[in-house]
Amino acid sequence: MSILPIDTGRYGTPEMRRIFDEENRLQLMLEVEAALAWAHSQVGGIPRKDAEKIIEMASTKHVKLSRVKEIEREIKHDVMALVQALAEVCGSSGAYVHLGATSSDILDTATALQLKEALKLIEQRLDGLERVLVQGAERYKKTMMMGRTHGQHALPTTLGFKFAVWTREIARHVQRLHECGERLLVGKMSGAVGTQAGFGPQALKIQELVMERLGVKPADISTQIVQRDRYAELICLFAMIASTLDNIATEIRELQRPEIGEVFEPFEKEKQVGSSTMPHKRNPIICERISGLAKVMRSFVMPALENIPTWHERDLTQSSAERFIIPEACILTDYILVLMTNVLTGLQVNEKRMLKNMKLTQGRMMSEAVMLALARKGMNRQKAHELIRGLAIKSDVEKRPFKEVLVEDDTVQKMLSEKEIDEALNPRNYLGTATKQVGLVVKKTKQERRARGLAD
Repeated sequence: MSILPIDTGRYGTPEMRRIFDEENRLQLMLEVEAALAWAHSQVGGIPRKDAEKIIEMASTKHVKLSRVKEIEREIKHDVMALVQALAEVCGSSGAYVHLGATSSDILDTATALQLKEALKLIEQRLDGLERVLVQGAERYKKTMMMGRTHGQHALPTTLGFKFAVWTREIARHVQRLHECGERLLVGKMSGAVGTQAGFGPQALKIQELVMERLGVKPADISTQIVQRDRYAELICLFAMIASTLDNIATEIRELQRPEIGEVFEPFEKEKQVGSSTMPHKRNPIICERISGLAKVMRSFVMPALENIPTWHERDLTQSSAERFIIPEACILTDYILVLMTNVLTGLQVNEKRMLKNMKLTQGRMMSEAVMLALARKGMNRQKAHELIRGLAIKSDVEKRPFKEVLVEDDTVQKMLSEKEIDEALNPRNYLGTATKQVGLVVKKTKQERRARGLAD
């Protein structure tokens, strides 16, 4: 019976869920056992024919998940259940299964194999999202809209500028993922306390051979477990990625409010239902889902950090937590990356509404431009600020266009012509380097993508 929404299929992509399903986990653990037997045979530790038999039978075609669970119910140990199930199907060669190893050698190395697959998929998702953001930055580079601080009208900006800011944030996550992967993707054959005593004089060679066969690096040194700072770094990175997506989703949700109405997440007009009782509703449910799951992602950080401390060479306090947080963190990060890519790909933009909203303050949003125009004419900057502040308040209180109030003021009249006032009040003249910055971001990001072997 399915209980959690990942299990029911509500959340998660099939590709990522497959990586963490029980069958795949069992197969990877069997592959670690097979690699260990092979490595032993390479250094003369066990007969080659026995290693070949173990390799042949180390598959879920022969070692059934149901049998492993049956044994585990009896002996209350998951890895030993796997060892016994594999040994059963290997006949006399089963005597060499798990030789010298401890449970964590198999568990942690199998986790590295899972994470190797997971990171590859998440990297693809980040690459895809980055591409969509670059396209948005280019497309909306000159699409003027109201910039807001504290939720209030501030200065004009462009939608492309927002996309460019998000682009570089995702680009940094791509860099972090590569750096994290270098530290994360390690396995080990270190034995009960890390000394490799059970593997004999060829222990280091055995570990090297196992990891070479599996395609991950050996840990520099470990106790009975791979140290959990590696996993904590990954979970913290995933929480950061989720928070970036939450930030983008929150912006879209705010801008979709009817009072603003500037951008909208995709909505299937033919069939999609917004509310069970209000037929008119068009809710930003995908962005809300992203924000909601980002909360869950951030909650994984604490147990990930708590898993770093262990008693002596290891205890079991991190094990139960990791059975939740590692699969769920990977599955949810992958899922919300797909959701956000789809939202931005189908984002609906109302440019007319953007321009209309810029007029709500009757020109007062350009107060800084007017103040600086006065300063350039010789007025003390602080005096100019106080003058324009007072005139802006007067415009607001009297509900009159800012220009009317400006041209009536004797001090402003003496220093600025009506043409100069018009120029200062034109938002197109006050975008600064916005479009140039967008261009630089697009150029840099495309260069980085080409260096990673990706198309623009």
